[in-house]
Amino acid sequence: MRLSFFQKAMVDDLLSRIKRFIPKKLFDAMAPAYHYSLALAGALVFGFPSKRLTVIAVTGTKGKSSTTEMINAIFEAAGHRTVLLNTIRWKIADNSTPNTRKMTVPGRFFIQQMLRAGLSAGCDTAILELSSEAAKQYRHKFVYLDALVFTNLTPEHIESHGSFEAYRKAKLSLTETLCRRLKKRSVIVANADDPESAHFLKCGALEQVPFSLRDGDPYKIEAGGVTFNFDGVEIKSVLRGEFNLRNLLGAAACAKTFGISAAAIKEGLEKLSIIKGRVEFVKLDGNTDQNFDVVVDYAHTADSLKELYKAFENQRKICVLGNTGGGRDRWKRPEMAGVADAYCDEIILTNEDPYDENPDKIIEDMLPGFKTKEPTIIMDRRDAIAEAIKRAKGGDAVLITGKGTDPYIMLANGKKLSWSDYEVAKEELKKVLTGNA
Repeated sequence: MRLSFFQKAMVDDLLSRIKRFIPKKLFDAMAPAYHYSLALAGALVFGFPSKRLTVIAVTGTKGKSSTTEMINAIFEAAGHRTVLLNTIRWKIADNSTPNTRKMTVPGRFFIQQMLRAGLSAGCDTAILELSSEAAKQYRHKFVYLDALVFTNLTPEHIESHGSFEAYRKAKLSLTETLCRRLKKRSVIVANADDPESAHFLKCGALEQVPFSLRDGDPYKIEAGGVTFNFDGVEIKSVLRGEFNLRNLLGAAACAKTFGISAAAIKEGLEKLSIIKGRVEFVKLDGNTDQNFDVVVDYAHTADSLKELYKAFENQRKICVLGNTGGGRDRWKRPEMAGVADAYCDEIILTNEDPYDENPDKIIEDMLPGFKTKEPTIIMDRRDAIAEAIKRAKGGDAVLITGKGTDPYIMLANGKKLSWSDYEVAKEELKKVLTGNA
């Protein structure tokens, strides 16, 4: 997909550079007006395209990207042309490109231009992943929603927001257009198994659609995926784990609200065989010698690590993980280590995204979380992945977490190193399977 000037978000990049020259105290005072003005300008330039599309957004701490992919698959199976914007990729109709910006919502001009391009391409539905950071900076303003899907809420970005309550408030601000009922539909779809769902279901939307694991009864969670019932139809998905079952049920509940049949829901979800960077299996084409799993996943919180590890509970697990620098949620470092300590058989700690922090200090912050196992520390991420694959035996699972589809390792002074956990794992796997490791 060829990207235009606005699609490349150059306007947002330019503004970001200018912002660096404004004193912080002055900018903080000006920030709300600054962000609001940019959001309004983007909508005006592109003619408020969300008014002419069915717009479904997904928010929560975990499962946002996966749920947008699931909703997209269902709507496509039902014959809709869609715009899709998430952490993994950007898609307009049949044209898709990877999201290389390490941002869920790159900017106000970008999102409005995507929606306008979707209209021009004959799309009728837009499916967007929206984050609390986007809400904090008003990137969602003048994007008029028909529905919002809430997946879950657990502590994250606490340093950025100041408290869990402020984090929740940022997420709840995404319900604004539903509360104001600015479009014909005003739907909140919420995971009722999460205690925070009550806040979202009370947002003032015209239609409240809670969903729960019970809605999939009888369901099975197995090594090969999940099987569940929805609206009297049995659905089999190759996506692993209870967390994916919840996401599948949320996507199905959302689609049903928009009149999509159970048959189309089944077709879309069963056709979705892979979500890049989310429990993504690494295999060599045509190679039958691989008798262990190698998996890349975005898991970067204690809860998401636990859910991933539980999905491989009957396998010996060799786990590669690190943590993000730049002052991001330092408190979670020992917690994530504690989860690895409890669930992994072997642990390799490595560099992830240090930004301006000392990578060794980040690993040092994780070490108090280990009570029963002694991790191996290999700071070079490629070497860490290679070592994990070398240690694998038949039936094992090598689980590489933290980056998913992230295209860079973020370094100090704004520098970044091009990266792909998937490609690196594939290269190192090939060396092991061909005896060249």
